[in-house]
Amino acid sequence: MAKATHNLPLYELKFRNNEISRTIELIILFLLLSLVGYRIIKLKDNGYPWLLALVCESWFTINWIIIVSTKWNQLITKTYPERLLKWRSSELPEVDMFVTTADPELEPPIMTVNTVLSLLATEYPAHKLACYVSDDAASPLTFYSLVEAIKFAKYWVPFCKKYNVSVRAPFRYFKPDSQPCSNASSHDEFLQDWMKIKEEYAKLYLKIEDACKKTEPCDLSGDYSDFSNINRRNHKSIVKVIHENKEAVSEGVPHLIYVAREKRPKYSHNNKAGAMNVLNRVSGLMTNAPIMLNVDCDMYANNPLVILQAMCFLFSDGGNNQKDYAFVQFPQHFYDGLKDDPYGNQLKVLHEFLGRGISGIQGPFYQGTGCFHRRNVIYGSSPDDKFIEGIQLSNENLQSTFGNSRELCESAAKVLQAKELMVGGSTSTITNSVEAACQVANCAYEFGTGWGRKVGWMYGSVTEDILTGLTIHARGWETAYCTPDPPGFLGCTPSNGPVIILQFKRWSTGLFEILFSSKSPLISTLTKKLRLRQCLAYLWIQLWALRSIFEVCYAILPAYCIISNSSHFLPKINEPATMIPISIMVIYKLYTLSEYIRAGQSIRAWWNNQRMWKVLATSSWLFGILSVGLKVVGLSETAFEVTKKDNGENDESNSDKGRFTFDESPMFIPGTFILLLNLTALLVFAFRTIYGNHENMMYLGEIICCKMVVIYFWAFFKGLFGRGNYGIPLPTIIKSGTLVLFVCAICIRGE
Repeated sequence: MAKATHNLPLYELKFRNNEISRTIELIILFLLLSLVGYRIIKLKDNGYPWLLALVCESWFTINWIIIVSTKWNQLITKTYPERLLKWRSSELPEVDMFVTTADPELEPPIMTVNTVLSLLATEYPAHKLACYVSDDAASPLTFYSLVEAIKFAKYWVPFCKKYNVSVRAPFRYFKPDSQPCSNASSHDEFLQDWMKIKEEYAKLYLKIEDACKKTEPCDLSGDYSDFSNINRRNHKSIVKVIHENKEAVSEGVPHLIYVAREKRPKYSHNNKAGAMNVLNRVSGLMTNAPIMLNVDCDMYANNPLVILQAMCFLFSDGGNNQKDYAFVQFPQHFYDGLKDDPYGNQLKVLHEFLGRGISGIQGPFYQGTGCFHRRNVIYGSSPDDKFIEGIQLSNENLQSTFGNSRELCESAAKVLQAKELMVGGSTSTITNSVEAACQVANCAYEFGTGWGRKVGWMYGSVTEDILTGLTIHARGWETAYCTPDPPGFLGCTPSNGPVIILQFKRWSTGLFEILFSSKSPLISTLTKKLRLRQCLAYLWIQLWALRSIFEVCYAILPAYCIISNSSHFLPKINEPATMIPISIMVIYKLYTLSEYIRAGQSIRAWWNNQRMWKVLATSSWLFGILSVGLKVVGLSETAFEVTKKDNGENDESNSDKGRFTFDESPMFIPGTFILLLNLTALLVFAFRTIYGNHENMMYLGEIICCKMVVIYFWAFFKGLFGRGNYGIPLPTIIKSGTLVLFVCAICIRGE
C-alpha cells in the first residue's frame, strides 16, 4: 500500500467533557453504599424483608459501579472521507456486503430489496463491491424479488450517483409525501429522470407485492428450477450469480449473489452465525474482499458515504497515532420510530452515553448489523500477528481450520499472509466459483473444522454478534465506533408489545448463556487480552437476565410488608435514614432525565423508557434466565426466534400507535402478578386506615413504593380493562390472580 503523502488524519478521537456527570454518578454511588451500610448495621433489628432488600440493593450497587466504569470515558469520533477520496481513492480495497434474511413472511422481500438497492448505490467504486444475500428460507419469492430488483438497479444506481441522491433506499426516497428536488443545473432533465425512476420503482413494488400473493411467484423453471417443490428445512445449497460486473466498471452496478445454504433435518444449522459463516466462505471463493460488511435485511444504508466513513478507520496506515481496528460498528438507529419511544426500544440514550463510554475503553460491541469487519480478523488473526508466518499456514493446518476446499484454503492463506488491505479478486469471473461455493455451503462442510470455534462467527449463543465481538476483543483487538451525520444505517423497530418482549427475551437469553461458555468475559480477562473495564461493560448487558430476579423481588417487597403488617423493608418515616433512599430516587431520576434531554429526547420518552425497562426486567429478562437455566440442566436448548418486521406499516390507527398490546404468552404473567399484588396491598392499606389502624401510617414509604410500581405497570393496569390485543387475556389474569392469592396466604400466615 502506498503511503499517503498528506499528513492529515482520516479520523479524529476526543473524549467528552463529562466531569459534572461523573460527580453526580459518584454521589449516587456514595448514597447506595451508605444505604447498604445502614442495612448491614440494622440487620439484627429487622426481619427477612430487610435482608432481601439488602441483597437487592447490593446488586443494584454493583450494577451502578459497572455503569459508572463503562460511562467514565465517553469517546466522540469524527471521520474525513473527503481526504480519503482526495488522496487515496485509487487504493480503496474491495468490500463484500452481506445481507441476511430468514423468513419472507416475517421479513417482507420488498424490505430486503430496498436494503440491497441502498448498498448497491453507495458512493464507492462499483467494481470493488459485491453484495451477497443469504436466504435461510430458500424462498423462490426472495430470489424472484432480487432478480427483478437488479433490473431496477441498472436505472437506480446511475440516477443516485448522477444527482448525488442523499437517501438511496427507494422506499424512503419515494415516500408518499416526497417531492423531487435537486441542485442539478438541468432541473428539467432531473425531473424527467425522477419521474421515470419513480415509475420504475412503482412497477417493481407491484411485481413483488403481486408475487407475494401467489403460491408460486413465477414459473419455476430455468434459473428458478432449483426452487421447484423446495422444502425450506431440507434442500441442497443454492448459489446463484444474479448480476456480475464483468467489465469491472467503476460506475456500474456491483455484483449481486444469492445464497441459500444447504439444510437437512438432522443437522444443526447454528442460526444466523451459521448463515454468516456460509457467506464468509462463499465470498472467500468468489471475491475474497479484505473488508466485509454485514447488515440485517431491514437496515438500509442511510448515508451514501457509509463505506468511505468506515474506511477512514480501516484504511489507516498507522501514522498520526491512527490505530488498526478489528471492526467498525455503526450504532443502530431507526426510521419512523414512534413518537416518544413508547416501547423503550429505540435505545438512543444508551447509544449516546453507554455506547460512547464503551468506545472509550476497548471499543464498541459488535451489534450484529451495520458493522465492517476485517476478513483476516474473522479468520482468527490477532493484532500482534497481523502477518502470519508461512509455517503456520501449512496445508494441513489450513484444512483442519477452514475445511477441505482447496480453493477456500488458498484464499484464506492469501488473506492471512497479506500485509495490506489490497487482497481480493480470487477469480477472474465469479461465475467460475459457483460449483465450489455450493460445496462450502453444504451443512456438513464444517464438521471437524474451526468454523464457529476458532474462525468465523462464533457458535454457542443466540446472540452470536456479542459472542463474536467478545472473542475478537479477547484477542487484544480494539474496535471503532462510527457516528456520522446522517446516521450510516437506519432500520425498522418492532412496534407492538409481544414482539418487543420476544426480542428482548432472545437478547437476554443469548447474553446470559455466554457467561457459562468458555468465552465468558470473566475467563477472557483472566486468561486472554480482554481489559477489565471492557469485561465490566460486557457484564452489564450479559447480566440483564440475572437482574430480573432482584427487580421482581424489589417490586414485591412493599406489597408483602403491607399485607403481612409485620415488618418493613424501608427505614421508618420518622428515622433520619429515610432520606437516603429518597435522595437516591430523586437524584437518579433527575440525572437520567438530564441524559434524555441532552440526547434530544422528550420528558415523555424518558418516562416511557423508565417504565418499559421495568416491564422488560419482569418479563423478557426473567424468562431469559429461565431459558438458560433449562439449558444448563439439559432440559432444553435455547432457540433463535426471528421477530416480525412491519416495514413501517401496520393496521393500527394513528391514535393507537404506541399503545401496549398483549397476547397469551406466559411472559405477561409476572407483570400482571406484580400489578395485582401491589393493587391488593393498596386496598389492604385503605381498609386498615378506614378502620382506624394508626400504626398503618408507619408504612408510608412502602405505600409510596406500591404506587410507583402501579404507575410503572400502568400499561398492564389498562390491559386489565382493554379488549382484543389491548387487553390482557383472561387466562393470564386468572393465573396471575392465583399467584396473588398464594402470596397473600403466605403473608397472612406470617402475620
